Amino acid sequence: MVFTARPTGAPRAALTFVGSITVAALLAATRSRRTMPLIILPCSNAPVPDPVAANRAARRLNRAAGTLAASVLCDSAVEHYRGQFENRAMYTPLITAALALAVSAHGTVDKRQAPHVVRDTVYLLTAIVGVVGTGFHLFNVRRKVGKLSWQNLFYGAPVGAPMAIGLSGLLGYLSERVRETPAGETPLIGGVPAGRVVGLTAGLGIAGTVSEAGLLHFRGSFHDPFMYLPVTMPPIAALALARTALGPASTERRITRWWLRATAVLGLSGTAFHAIGVGRDMGGWRNWQQNILNGPPIPAPPAFTGLALAGLAALSLLEDHPDD
Repeated sequence: MVFTARPTGAPRAALTFVGSITVAALLAATRSRRTMPLIILPCSNAPVPDPVAANRAARRLNRAAGTLAASVLCDSAVEHYRGQFENRAMYTPLITAALALAVSAHGTVDKRQAPHVVRDTVYLLTAIVGVVGTGFHLFNVRRKVGKLSWQNLFYGAPVGAPMAIGLSGLLGYLSERVRETPAGETPLIGGVPAGRVVGLTAGLGIAGTVSEAGLLHFRGSFHDPFMYLPVTMPPIAALALARTALGPASTERRITRWWLRATAVLGLSGTAFHAIGVGRDMGGWRNWQQNILNGPPIPAPPAFTGLALAGLAALSLLEDHPDD
């Protein structure tokens, strides 16, 4: 029999807080964005890239990387604790996620027009850990009887989960590339406008996160209609963002921005839904020690929020630094 009583005390306060944030974010999503004017040379009609705008976009990317890092830190801590840290390497994502979160917080408030060697190093290390972790999880699944069977994909190590910390490191590394843009020049990454690179990265990240959420919600038989939201809303945001990143500078971005904001809100709301799901397991929140380990992962949904924030930063780069 499932315990369906509502959470009380601290859990109820936490759900109320998350719900308040969600409502506030939804209200903010309905407001139109104020665009910052470009600096215009008196003798020319061509807009001059604003270094302040580039720094602002870089700090937004730091914020996105930090959001992903916080989600991974909490989620991997719960999942690897459930696995009793059988392998010493299971401590690695906790350490790197904590470091990425710390340097992201530093980058968010750093208004200097230059990259930071410590942030660069941590972000690069975090990206590498994400790639290696994906290999470890894939190896863990393939070593089980049946190898890449649905059973092993459902209940083995989540194959796509380590890429979340990899994306955190990658977005942070891209933020430092934007930050090092010389004054008066358009931010470029590998010779490509930074807004397009960041937009494609965020779009692919959203698509991968949708795949992971879809697999786990399919395991849960989509027993709640709200479980369809993470596999319907974010894909639209990813496609719209990819179209914007690959299209001409004149591409309409209002709908893309709206969907990204909605996806960011979805990530926050998903945390509340997962917390409610934990409360509906046997014993409810009074048995939180077991239900948090075996119920829906509460820290996982904000990965959508982090990637949506990165997408919004990409839109800012595309608008503040048009390339055609």
